[in-house]
Amino acid sequence: MRVLQRYRDLQDIIAILAWTNFRPHDRLTVNRARKIQRFLSQPFSVAEVFTGRAGKQVPVQDTVRGFKEILDGKHDAVPEGNFYMKGGIEEIQEK
Repeated sequence: MRVLQRYRDLQDIIAILAWTNFRPHDRLTVNRARKIQRFLSQPFSVAEVFTGRAGKQVPVQDTVRGFKEILDGKHDAVPEGNFYMKGGIEEIQEK
């Protein structure tokens, strides 16, 4: 929650200042928050009709582990787009 809240706080500043003016820590926070947001887009079975993607069942403990890995920086080198509409964290490397 802190990472997402900090990202929300920085969004106005991002719109005004150049990205290069940010401290490395803030850049890292923004990058991880954006990956978390995309990771939240896990394909749900009930949304299949709207997304055209098959829904996936991901155990809660796997989702929590994925969040922890993102927060711990294990996936900092993975492009943000790889987190969109994935089931488990293992799928982000597949894109």
